[in-house]
Parts: sequence; structure tokens; C-alpha cells
Amino acid sequence: MDANPKIRNYNDLIRHGDCDSRIKILNLMNQVLETVDAGRQIKKIMRLSGNILIVGNRRWDLNRKRNIYLLGAGKACNAMSEAVCSILKERITKGIISVKISEPQDKYINTDVYIGGHPLPNEEGLEAAKAMLELIAGADKDDLFISVCSGGSSALLTYPVEGITLKDEIAAQKALLESGAGIEEINAVRRHISRTNGGRLAQRIAERGAEHISIMVCDAVDMGPTKNPEEPVELWGTPFALDSTTVKDARDMISNYNLYHSLPAAVTDYLWDDSRVEETPKKMADTLTSYSVGTVADSCEAAVCAAKRMNMPVIVLSTSMEGESREAGYVLSSIAREIKFLNRPVEPPCFVVCSGETTTCIDNEPAGKGGPSHELVLGLSVGIQDIPGLAAASIDTEGTDGTTLFAGGIVDGYTISRLTQSGHNIYEVLRNHRSGDVLYELSDSIFTGNTGTNLCDFNVLYIS
Repeated sequence: MDANPKIRNYNDLIRHGDCDSRIKILNLMNQVLETVDAGRQIKKIMRLSGNILIVGNRRWDLNRKRNIYLLGAGKACNAMSEAVCSILKERITKGIISVKISEPQDKYINTDVYIGGHPLPNEEGLEAAKAMLELIAGADKDDLFISVCSGGSSALLTYPVEGITLKDEIAAQKALLESGAGIEEINAVRRHISRTNGGRLAQRIAERGAEHISIMVCDAVDMGPTKNPEEPVELWGTPFALDSTTVKDARDMISNYNLYHSLPAAVTDYLWDDSRVEETPKKMADTLTSYSVGTVADSCEAAVCAAKRMNMPVIVLSTSMEGESREAGYVLSSIAREIKFLNRPVEPPCFVVCSGETTTCIDNEPAGKGGPSHELVLGLSVGIQDIPGLAAASIDTEGTDGTTLFAGGIVDGYTISRLTQSGHNIYEVLRNHRSGDVLYELSDSIFTGNTGTNLCDFNVLYIS
């Protein structure tokens, strides 16, 4: 394990349970997080040569720029902003970023930092959005904007349209997130009630005539691995890119999940009012140049390389896993048993990895804390109960899962017996969404803090 591992409580996690299997899983996971760190990826494609800023295969003459502005939002925004600051230093005229968690080691230059709310918006995220719009309003064609963005920006940077209050938006987002809908369905609604999201900030920058370099970690499922981070690409979603969702998509989502009467009237009234609701931008001026430094599939690509270094076979099961978290976990346990007892589709020892974004439908008020990754591994633990040589971990790669401060959790064949001995019933825990509390009690919560990336969920099985 590295001297400064991404998994900060590594030593605590390997002191109980199936220690050998846990060590292998956590070593693999740590290497994956090191590889996909977005700050590290930005430093690979961005550099200064005198007064020339080089990003990928493009160049910008900074002598021709009056101001250089840094804007950022998202759960990987800390590392991405730090990377840009370390390269441009005092050349940054002003920066404004909205992050989920600020840590003492974060280092920025001429940059205002706001602590936005996630998964639900807050007042500080609203102030960040207002500050960005004010900064953009004073820009012109001689200015250069550099934006860094990752998943989570829809909550961390929020400014609802006129007629919808922050309180309305918080209530709406809570109902959307608890509906069990996919993230793209949820985003269709969130983007169309916002003054900043769904490409609105990029649109405002383009209207001022300023050049704009947008660097993104793309957390949309089904994008495939990053091919060439140095080549500009057309990106979708976030405040700084085009948006593929439509007003119709937003209305359909609300109808499909029967949410019309669960959302604030201000939200539904706006979305069904053709005289007020506006489409998000589907085209952008050629002043925008976009780069992707990470996709959901990249974590599995990194896992394949890490497994090779460990001389271990690995199967990539899926890079687009979706569905109910605990059920996904139980399906993964059946694959582990197939390999363990029938040696197919590969003989053990081996890893099985997958990425994507599973979700949890909240149909009753949670009795504790937890998140999709916590529920996935506890669901999985049911299927590997009392089987030695099986272990699994699941994390939200940005470092916090659901309502917890932990990235996720790790389980093995001994987890259920330890849980039962502690006085818990696994089905009651899952039914009442207390997975985070119970894994913490078992010392099986994975703590990373900010990881520097946000590639949705990464899941790994080890079969000895």
C-alpha cells in the first residue's frame, strides 16, 4: 500500500474478517483511485510554455487575454481546481468554486470557495451560482474562462428560475432522489428549473464572447472509457456543457414516477407553463473547447491494469450497472458463488469488477444513514454468508456515499454473523436504510475523504 493511500482507514479494515481477501480488494481499489484522480489527469494534459497555455493538442496565447477566470463545481472540483491553480498560479485573475467538502490540505490561488449542499442544495451553493453569474456578466471577448466540473454540480451549484425558491428546489430534489429514478431522468427536471445547470453557464459565457475551456469528469453511464484526453470532445450535461435532456423529458419523468403532486406546485406550474419554461442549450458557439479527463468506465480500465500488476485474473462484468442497490448486490453474490464453486466463467483466485450507478428507492423515512454502495455490499453479504474466501467492496468514487461521510463499505463471508452477534437483523437494516450506521458499527465503512474523482460507483469482488 502507498505511503499516502486513498483509503485512509486501510489498516482498520484489514484487522478483522477475511483479512487476506480484504487486503487484495483494498490494494486494488487504492490503485484504481490513484489512477483516476482528475487532478492528476489534468496535469497530464495542461501545461504552460512561457505565455502559451497548452491544453491537450490546443494552444492559447495568454498575452492576448485580459483576465483568466476559474469556475468549478462538483465532487471532484477540489482536485481539479488545485491542478489548474498549480499550473497557472497568479495568472488566475479570480476563481469561484463550489465543493462538497473542503479539506485543510486544499490549496487554491485567488479563488473563492463555497461549500455547497449535496445531495440537497443549500444557501451557499446558491451564493456561488450568483457570484459566477455576476462574474460572467462583466466579461468580454478578451477574457478566458477555464471551468472544471464533475458529478454533483446540479446540487452544489444551484440557482432556481424566477418563481421557484431554494426551499422549493430542495423539496423537489429530495422527492426526485427518493423516487428510485435514474440519474439522467432526475437531471431532466433539475436542469430545466435552474438558471445555471444544463449548460446555462456555458451559454452565458458564450453570449459574452469570451473563450471557454471546459474540463470535465463525465459521470454519465454508458459513455465508454476515455480514449484520448488530449483531444477536444463534445460534452453534455453540467453547467458548462450542452444538455441532451428536454422539457418533455422532465415532464415525462414526473408523470412516469407519479410525482406531480409530490413536487412543490411552483416546480410543476413552471414546467407545464409553455410561456415560461425554456429549453436548455443544445448548440454552443465555437468559443467553447471541451475535454474529458474521466468517465465511469475508466475505473474498470484502471482495475484491469492494477490486477495485471498484482498478477491476478480480472473480469469486467459491466461498466454501466444500474438498478436497485441491494438487489444488484445479491446478483453479484450469485456470480461470486458460481466462480467459487463451479469455476466459471473463470477459475479463482480472481477479481470481478463493475462500475455504474445503482440507486435506492426510499419508500419510508430512513431510520439511519446510508447510501447505495452501503446497501449494495450489505445485500451482497447475504449471498456470501458463511462462505470463506469471498469478499466484496463498493464505493462511491468521489468519497461520500448517500448521507454518510464514508465512500462505501467492505464485506466478506463473516459479515452476517458479526452483524447478527451485534444484535442486528440484516433484512430490518436494509428495509429501514440503516446500512451506513451498521457498517460503521462493524468497522467496515471505507473512508477516503475527497478522492479527486467522481466516476459514480466502483464495485469489486475477490474470490480466493
